[in-house]
Amino acid sequence: MSAKKPHTALLVLSLTLAPFAGARAQEIPSGNAIDAKVKKIMSDSHANGLAIAVIDHGKVGYVQAYGIRNAKGERLTTQTVMYGASITKTVLAYVTMRLVDQGKLNLDSPLKNDLDNPLPSYGPDPIFPDKHGPYPDLAADPRWEKITPRMCLTHSAGFHNFWFLEPDQKLHIHFDPGTRFSYSGEGFILLQFVIEHGRKAQGLGLDVGDLTNANFDRLGMTRTSLVWRPDFAANYADGWNDKGAVQDHDRRKKVRAAGSMDTTISDLPKFAAALVRGDGLSAVSRREITKPLLHVATAHQFPPFSADLQPNEQRKDLYAGLGVVVFDGPQGHGFYKGGHDGQTANTMVCIEKSQRCVVILSNDVRSEAGFAELVRFILGETGVPYEWEYGDHAGVS
Repeated sequence: MSAKKPHTALLVLSLTLAPFAGARAQEIPSGNAIDAKVKKIMSDSHANGLAIAVIDHGKVGYVQAYGIRNAKGERLTTQTVMYGASITKTVLAYVTMRLVDQGKLNLDSPLKNDLDNPLPSYGPDPIFPDKHGPYPDLAADPRWEKITPRMCLTHSAGFHNFWFLEPDQKLHIHFDPGTRFSYSGEGFILLQFVIEHGRKAQGLGLDVGDLTNANFDRLGMTRTSLVWRPDFAANYADGWNDKGAVQDHDRRKKVRAAGSMDTTISDLPKFAAALVRGDGLSAVSRREITKPLLHVATAHQFPPFSADLQPNEQRKDLYAGLGVVVFDGPQGHGFYKGGHDGQTANTMVCIEKSQRCVVILSNDVRSEAGFAELVRFILGETGVPYEWEYGDHAGVS
């Protein structure tokens, strides 16, 4: 990673990109060239497994998997089920906008209007007590009444990433909702809760797992789900952390819209291609997803609640969209979403004008250190804000 101070690196990148806005996209490298580049990055990072797909003009093109899927040394294939992690959040944004198109949700109407009862009156889920936040904790903070679907999808509801990360293990609102960006899976979980427990007369009370499955089926994503399925067991990936230790695949039993998706490198690009084309959404809703909605003024995505940089140090084009981060680079407007945990490294980068994307799934977090180089090799310089997302922690559990 760069040795420059984070805020300086952001400023330099922002100023460097400006003269090249509108530059033409480069030719996509051949499959053989991509293979060679991936193998070099895996060797340099000591990563055991990685899968990649390239989308050009809204169509899925090159799809390949490399390395192994478990400690037995079994081959990682394009049909191997891998953890989707936080790219699940983009899936929820897509589902939400379909509900907006159907008139069942309004992006800017407070979520309290979608519920029959006040949010703090709802207790734990009877089957999975930790499926959603402890909403009674908000009883003394009326700011919950201001939270909208847009705020949940732009990481501006005011929550920590998750309530259980709080020192007192309680759910708190840390700033006035809608006023700033601070990465929060908890906001996505709240939106899922409202979709599932909202007013049936309004068309809500819908299972998010069923909604996502319907979209996956429509797109031909036959090995993707927000919960573990028994048929995944024949070909799934365990992972490796940054110390090279094997981590078992978590067979998730509950739908968590912040990050429970299992998918494959054959399936996920179908979603990315549909999203970049706008399939299944009205033109207005599709534009809303990648519109620059809330400026991001911090040096890095983490830790939460970091102070904003000085105005002259902020990257001017860095914004939250709905379930994605948007930016403007040498090839024009783009969007992306990452997925990360101790043994997972994923990325999805798309450029609007050319409808080009790179999708990477890796079951070895160490491969993340090579993502910026690999995406640049395939798409050319895009301006994707990896310095902001990773800082000096790319490839670290």
